[in-house]
Amino acid sequence: HNTTQKLSQPQETFFTMRTKIRSSCLRRGLPMIALTLSSAVAFTSQSCKLAISPQHHSLRASGNGDKNGATASIDVSDLGLTMADLEKTIPIHNFSIESSGYQSTSRIPDVNDDGCFWVENPEDIDVTLRIPGLRGQPAECLGVLFSTTTVSVTAFGRVVWSCIQMGISDTDDCLFLTQEGADGVPVIQLNIKKRDTEERWGGFILQIGEDSIL
Repeated sequence: HNTTQKLSQPQETFFTMRTKIRSSCLRRGLPMIALTLSSAVAFTSQSCKLAISPQHHSLRASGNGDKNGATASIDVSDLGLTMADLEKTIPIHNFSIESSGYQSTSRIPDVNDDGCFWVENPEDIDVTLRIPGLRGQPAECLGVLFSTTTVSVTAFGRVVWSCIQMGISDTDDCLFLTQEGADGVPVIQLNIKKRDTEERWGGFILQIGEDSIL
């Protein structure tokens, strides 16, 4: 299944300081400069390197393509940065990774209906099910049964679809909502709380249940 990832921004991080510096450099006509913490990682654009003067808080950008070795410097004291700011450790615990993707809801291996869309967060996973086999069923007749490792969908009280999850859930904190969908296929939305918030599932469906009749 296809998976995408993105990072959420913490309140005050190194990346906000880097953005300020890069914006300042662009305003002053310097090559784009990237900044790293402590161990000064190399940058990309024309092998530019960054140097910080603790006395004047200035930036010097040098390029390998300059045969004369000329340097340009600017005063960035207006950014309010200090050497102590640049030496701070990135607060990894303030970052959260959100991943998402599609999976098939069919038991037939060769069929990929993309009927399951999942979004995983560190604490829980949100799932939207559009199961083609439920076409024509009213949303009000559908229900969901949760266990620590499985989810079962019922229609008029009978289990019609189920799956084994990629991880273990906390059944006391799982929710579902059903609503009418396009083309007569009802939409089932699930919010599943993870039992272990440190575990990455990387998807929702591990295996379609044997009791699925759809």
